[in-house]
Amino acid sequence: MQKSLQHHDFVLKETYPKIGAVSIMGDKLSCTYDLVEQMQYLYVYVVKAKDLPGKDVTGSCDPYVEVKLGNYKGTTKHFEKKSNPEWKQVFAFSRERIQASLLEVVVKDKDFVIDDFMGRAIFDLNDVPKRVPPDSPLAPQWYRLEDRKGDKVKGELMLAVWMGTQADEAFPDAWHSDAATVGSETIASIRSKVYLSPKLWYVRVNIIEAQDLLPSDKSRYPEVFVKAILGAQALRTRISQSKTINPMWNEDLMFVAAEPFEEPLLLTVEDKVASNKEEILGRCLIPLQNVQRRLDHKPVNTRWFNLEKHIIADGEQKKEIKFASRIHLRICLDGGYHVLDESTHYSSDLRPTAKQLWKSSIGILELGILSAQGLMPMKTKDGRGTTDSYCIAKYGQKWIRTRTVVDSFAPKWNEQYTWEVFDPCTVVTIGVFDNGYIGGGSGVKDSRIGKVRIRLSTLETDRVYTYSYPLLVLHSSGVKKMGEVQLAVRFTCSSLINMLHMYSNPLLPKMHYIHPLSVIQLDSLRHQAMQIVSMRLARAEPALRKEVVEYMLDVDSHMWSMRRSKANFFRIMGVLSGLIALGKWFDHICNWKNPITTILIHILFIILVIYPELVLPTIFLYLFVIGIWNFRRRPRHPQHMDTRLSHADATHPDELDEEFDTFPTSRSTDIVRMRYDRLRSIAGRVQTVVGDLATQGERFQSLLSWRDPRASALFVTFCLIAAIVLYVTPFQVICLVGGIYVLRHPRFRHKLPSVPSTFFRRLPARSDSLL
Repeated sequence: MQKSLQHHDFVLKETYPKIGAVSIMGDKLSCTYDLVEQMQYLYVYVVKAKDLPGKDVTGSCDPYVEVKLGNYKGTTKHFEKKSNPEWKQVFAFSRERIQASLLEVVVKDKDFVIDDFMGRAIFDLNDVPKRVPPDSPLAPQWYRLEDRKGDKVKGELMLAVWMGTQADEAFPDAWHSDAATVGSETIASIRSKVYLSPKLWYVRVNIIEAQDLLPSDKSRYPEVFVKAILGAQALRTRISQSKTINPMWNEDLMFVAAEPFEEPLLLTVEDKVASNKEEILGRCLIPLQNVQRRLDHKPVNTRWFNLEKHIIADGEQKKEIKFASRIHLRICLDGGYHVLDESTHYSSDLRPTAKQLWKSSIGILELGILSAQGLMPMKTKDGRGTTDSYCIAKYGQKWIRTRTVVDSFAPKWNEQYTWEVFDPCTVVTIGVFDNGYIGGGSGVKDSRIGKVRIRLSTLETDRVYTYSYPLLVLHSSGVKKMGEVQLAVRFTCSSLINMLHMYSNPLLPKMHYIHPLSVIQLDSLRHQAMQIVSMRLARAEPALRKEVVEYMLDVDSHMWSMRRSKANFFRIMGVLSGLIALGKWFDHICNWKNPITTILIHILFIILVIYPELVLPTIFLYLFVIGIWNFRRRPRHPQHMDTRLSHADATHPDELDEEFDTFPTSRSTDIVRMRYDRLRSIAGRVQTVVGDLATQGERFQSLLSWRDPRASALFVTFCLIAAIVLYVTPFQVICLVGGIYVLRHPRFRHKLPSVPSTFFRRLPARSDSLL
């Protein structure tokens, strides 16, 4: 009962937010920012001041502006000794939390003890104008400063005050009253931002040969290989089989590089002098900016590069000598591939690197990130639990980050974003995180709250999906619901013909099929691409932290997990369940469990034998009827994380502990031994199944191999008789007799195995030869 209630808590829930997008009978009312609820804000744009009076002995002032609205107070930075300062700073106050009726903008002079009052401007909120984009921005005006009695004083302040929504251009960079408790040094880390992944290229280095190498030991045959380093990536060729001073390899090495290219490719030719000692025979640096870019499979021109050698001279001083040694390379930037930087199952972009090969977009994806409910406390502040949450959404090269809502378990973002869609068979990923920078500093990681994936091909075009998605995170103690996030999604198709045509195109660019990369290569390159993307985004402002990028890109999806293995096994069983059900149904037909059905099958079978041209039309008509019948029960909501499918709700604690273990392991010897023994027992079962499959295959081979001379003689004789009988008997008669024999009544059956199966099981296999 408890598990049932828990699973019900983990399901998707349809919501009905008050948003502008309305879809009734296919008619759509659309407007700007129509997938989110409108949030009203009071905006105060403090531009500059002039003619401020001097307050200190020198006759100058250190001015700053304080914007006060009830209990909320925001301040600009202050300037040293400046009577005509310029701030250009926007303040936004949420209308939901406004309790005052007057806005006070005060100019003060920064002092050591008490800041001096210089003047103020007061606004009645009932007189503040409203602005709705795409209206032009409100023009700032000069306001004469007043003292506390309302008399005019020296100095003027340029301001603009208006009521607007989150669609306002000033919203992303504004100081928010929601974050009034956040220090000025942390403001940058809570603002909403749009990021772009770096443009990634595959670098193909074909190392052909080297000439005129100069090993130090002339008395031995050199064992030469080439080591290539690009940033943190290092690869090497095999040792050349031609052990001369002119070695040959003709070997490809693949790297990942990101624009702008910051690091050159370093090639070193080394001689393996001993088992643990190598001698550098030469090296060369190749800037990637000068490398040819290839769009198709045509080979690029080869080039010779001179090798340089560094020797030790005068103690530790290095001296560089250029000499006649050189290396022959074919190097290019492969723009015809798509550089995989995320798990292939959840790819959000499948286009090649080269922009010249891109096709036109097929539609627009619009995502409204509305709110979250029931978030769990992620950290402790002043003795109580708190959460400072923000959302990340990734689709293609574009990442978006909402603003951080400070200290709230039910944050409201109401931010809307759009992406161009080039392939419907892609996935948008939305993650919710706790901002560790607030209260923790740069050393505290951002905690994951949960993640949602939505596959675009499962969405109906032009329909607005408004659902509350459970945020589920797997911990070492089990699966835990961290809250819910409310989203609004709409996929708009610009060309139905182009979108349907996409289903006939290969999933990846054609270079992946003309010159395919191995699975090991792709896995290694994907890992390198993820590292490059996380490193580049971590250098942005505000930084998109490494742990956030890795969680969004599913970096650890390839790691071993007993839970995932079980889930995948039962997924396979689910796929095969249809065939198993069909086999059981056919067995019931053969055993006359339902005589009427069996008789009808006999009649259908006889008709198909007499008119064989009806076989394929009958099959496709049957599939058509099944498809039309299932249309009534089609899924009406997007997919979401399923705890039962993932086997996350009934996993043994030790299996979860193993899943969260580091690599290499950090557990004690006894636990590792126990897990190793468990893995051995599972592998033993797999080994038995694989051995049984091999045995069946070898029995087929032994039919004609004469390993068992009597069995092969019987089979060959049977083949001769069968060939004669089939030649003189019409094929339809053979099918009719065989079908009736298979469908015969149980009265004419016996429980012993059939002669063909008995004969097959008696055939020899090579299992007898195993040690």
